[in-house]
Amino acid sequence: MAMNLKLMFIPALLLAVLWGFTLYRAQQHERRAEAAHPPEGRILQVNGSRVHAVVMGDGPDLVLIHGSSGNTRDMTFDFAGRLAQNYRVIVFDRPGLGYSDRLSPTGATIEQQATILSLAAAQLGADRPIVLGHSYGGAVALAWAVYQPDHISGLVVLSGATMPWKTGLSRYYRMLSHPVIGPLIIPVLTAFVRESRVEHEVAGVFTPQTAPVGYTGYIAPGLILRRKSLRANALQRANLLAEVTAMMPHYGAITVPTEVIHGTADEIVGAQIHAIPLSREIPEAQLTLLQGIGHMPHHSSADQVITRIDALAVRAGLRPAP
Repeated sequence: MAMNLKLMFIPALLLAVLWGFTLYRAQQHERRAEAAHPPEGRILQVNGSRVHAVVMGDGPDLVLIHGSSGNTRDMTFDFAGRLAQNYRVIVFDRPGLGYSDRLSPTGATIEQQATILSLAAAQLGADRPIVLGHSYGGAVALAWAVYQPDHISGLVVLSGATMPWKTGLSRYYRMLSHPVIGPLIIPVLTAFVRESRVEHEVAGVFTPQTAPVGYTGYIAPGLILRRKSLRANALQRANLLAEVTAMMPHYGAITVPTEVIHGTADEIVGAQIHAIPLSREIPEAQLTLLQGIGHMPHHSSADQVITRIDALAVRAGLRPAP
């Protein structure tokens, strides 16, 4: 009997040591990432939660909302700085990502995210900004227009995931969002996945274009691989389809000028499924399809995207006609 207990104790002890080492290594990686890439902007307190905001430029207020797995750095790499020549640009970390707090242990809904970002924008003096959302952020921007209609003057949906789709959740997100499996796998990813893996994923997001030189290092892969960020992102992705499906019947009530911009070569969020049907649902929507462009038009076709933002600002009465 004693021998059996000993045989059981040794594997349990080894597992405990391995788990402790994994947690220690994950924590060290997170500390290094945060030391190397501190917040770019200021931390706001909004309803008891921290919201990270980067503010630059002068002019009409323009909010930029990043997509899945991202943070402010996707927008501030180049795009926000170019827009800041003519706008007061506000870039937010979405809840649970970057340096913004999580709002819910089950994943902040797009309505919750839109609400807290709207409050944060108002705290910065932007009560009715133009709101641009990319990819997942496009759904948050739409939620802002649907659920905060008095606090938006124009809407830009860029490569947005905005209409119901039929493909299921990927195995990766199923595992990371699982209530038991996720908390077991995520620390292992934080501890042992190399940042070069993020570079590979970034290359896929930009296909058929390539990421700008220096982009992958700038967006801070270590921040993306933190445990809280991986978990928050996975839960948000797992809930997105149901949330978009519930929001879709309200698109026809959006009255602000709207630009829907999408690349025809986007294989991550297809224009035929999302942008084209969405543009038919919103009365004030104008659709721009960027031929041969993939999922990252704000990097691959920034000039064309900025042209459409300028046109929207004119339509919204925030800039004079050229």
